[in-house]
Amino acid sequence: MDVVIESLLAGARLATGHVAVIDVFRAFTTAAVAFDRGASRIVMVGSVEEAVALRASGAVRFCMGEVGGRKPDVFDFGNSPFELLDAALDGAVIAQRTSAGTQGIVAAARQAERLYAASLVTARATARALASGAPARVTLVAMGDAGLARTDEDELCALHLRALVEGRPGNPEAVRRVILAGGDVQRFHDPTRPDLDARDLDVALAVDRYDFAIQVEMEDGRPVARKVLS
Repeated sequence: MDVVIESLLAGARLATGHVAVIDVFRAFTTAAVAFDRGASRIVMVGSVEEAVALRASGAVRFCMGEVGGRKPDVFDFGNSPFELLDAALDGAVIAQRTSAGTQGIVAAARQAERLYAASLVTARATARALASGAPARVTLVAMGDAGLARTDEDELCALHLRALVEGRPGNPEAVRRVILAGGDVQRFHDPTRPDLDARDLDVALAVDRYDFAIQVEMEDGRPVARKVLS
């Protein structure tokens, strides 16, 4: 099995085999919390307009995500996992649009043999899912900042996933410490960024908080995510 790490939107477009698109801060941590709170499906879209149109048609109940880190006024939820910890989402179908994670899913969806939305909170379950079926190739895509600039948390999550897929134990606490020591977390403490809640860090860095993976499959031309046990 060949395990390859790619980065950013360019890497998502190249990804083949069993693919994990990684967004720790915060898209796929938020998606994991949504599934834990009862969401049945998440439709991952590229634009605010597409998400709102799906809600208007009745295809989804809620819109969730961000543009430039901020919740669009027309959305029901932002991109904050902490915000969703107490949300009542039983059976809900959600449209999610973010600047990095969902863009990477859209880019990778058509060529991936099997596709997952990954973060640290689902790391071990995602690694099991990626390795199942003995794929010839696994591609891990660290989406970074808006899919354009690398970030510590996504690159380190990719390295951690690679260790797990290859049968090594990894070191979740070391990954967490290195991310917290890096510069990328400082924006969560920036008073000029009220859209970034520092409490999101506690959720996003709770490695293996959830024992499920998030698998994405194409349905009616759109990537749709579901919680799967692996």
